[in-house]
Amino acid sequence: MGPGKRGLLTAAVTVVCAVTVLALPGTAFAAPTPPPPPGTAASVTVVDEEDTALEAVREKLEKLYREAAVATDEYNAADEKARQQSAQIVALAKKIVEGRERLDELKSRAGAAAAAQYRGGGLPPEAHLMLSDDPQDFLDGAGRVLQGERATNGLLGELTRTQEDLEQYAQDAEGQMKKLEAGRKAKATAQKKIEKRIEEAEKLESALAKEEKERLARLERRAADAAQASWLSSGILDDIKGEATPRGKKAVAYATAQIGKPYQWGAEGPKTYDCSGLTSQAWISAGQGIPRTSQEQWKQLTRVAVEDMRPGDLVIYFDDASHVGMYVGDGTIVHAPRPGRTVTLAGAGSMPILGVVRPDA
Repeated sequence: MGPGKRGLLTAAVTVVCAVTVLALPGTAFAAPTPPPPPGTAASVTVVDEEDTALEAVREKLEKLYREAAVATDEYNAADEKARQQSAQIVALAKKIVEGRERLDELKSRAGAAAAAQYRGGGLPPEAHLMLSDDPQDFLDGAGRVLQGERATNGLLGELTRTQEDLEQYAQDAEGQMKKLEAGRKAKATAQKKIEKRIEEAEKLESALAKEEKERLARLERRAADAAQASWLSSGILDDIKGEATPRGKKAVAYATAQIGKPYQWGAEGPKTYDCSGLTSQAWISAGQGIPRTSQEQWKQLTRVAVEDMRPGDLVIYFDDASHVGMYVGDGTIVHAPRPGRTVTLAGAGSMPILGVVRPDA
């Protein structure tokens, strides 16, 4: 390697050593480098000084992108909550408008009832009885008056309840607005974190020459292949024989049709996706709504054993469930990997599996 290229690589490694990042839970888009299992040809042995330096770059990029993945899940969760809170505020606002209209109507009816009682209340009941030509007419009239008084009392009670409801709606709306504002701040914080990590990763990669980028890509593939080989060496595919349901087939068809489209954090299609945006939209297309984020997919969906998974199931990765792919069969997933990559097929075991969940259990 010439002194010019070696200088570029040295500069990239210097950036690796210089960049400092927040300590977040360990997750990754690219697979870590596991020891090769017995009987497999996959190897991650560093063969020379240049590979040693590039391996340091690869590990640094992996760290940056795993932190971007965590922040993306935080952003997506905050975004989903903000949508829900906005919808609740709209519903409460509608109730407040309807309540005010009802209150105005009740006040008008109560005022009319009070005026009628006032006009008929000039003489005591005994006087009305003595002046009446027909006592039965008087008694019938008195009954109607009593019914009117009861109706008026009921009207006033409803008016009071409507006023109380309006006050509660206003308090609920104020509480939702505070939550919405907090959610917006959480989104903004997560967005800054994502953008910072991606900017650091892009800066690191831009310091590499074309040949070094190609060698780095080979190192990434080598690590992923080694992890997949280790997973397959257990004979796991002999146990995975599940068949997709009709909805599962639709979800797989949607997800695989997106292959080649760019990754974009926070995106749900149709032109770009992040990992959970792809899986959630695939299942929505199949008529099954699921949580938006990979972490909530892991928490809320039915968990199944890896050996029992079938096409359409979601494979959740890393200890904090920050990445997800869809199993399509034959030991393969379709997923949106990370910034700078496109939706693609990958080995289901090319990243550390946390577990498998089933949207249509």
